[in-house]
Amino acid sequence: MAKNKFHNGPGPSQRQLRVGELIRRRLADVLNHGDVHDPDLNRMSITVAEVRTSPDLRFATAFVMPLGGDHAQEAMEALIRNRYELRKIVAKGLTLKYAPQLRFELDDTFDRMDETRRLFSDERVQRDVEAGHEDDDAV
Repeated sequence: MAKNKFHNGPGPSQRQLRVGELIRRRLADVLNHGDVHDPDLNRMSITVAEVRTSPDLRFATAFVMPLGGDHAQEAMEALIRNRYELRKIVAKGLTLKYAPQLRFELDDTFDRMDETRRLFSDERVQRDVEAGHEDDDAV
């Protein structure tokens, strides 16, 4: 099993989850209100799906996706270009000892869901699913 770069234990701590959600909400508000001094970033509608924090809360990785998935690379470039200003604005709304360094990754949740739908619609998978239901009925 591969080691997750965000935590060492079986999963994130309650504190990591709580702080990640606070950062997610604050970052989403900042992006929604256009609080950054970058017209390129302000004209984009970017969804912040999740924020994962490191165990020491010094790093926060935001999983983002522009509305409709269009211009994803342009959105990533704008976020990276403005990460220091975003860090400052986001930290101002939180009561943390350190302002976490922000990192950005494209959220691939919808791509994975599409792939899962595609797999389940495959004729061979449908046959296996039906065979599984017949086995369940026999028990």
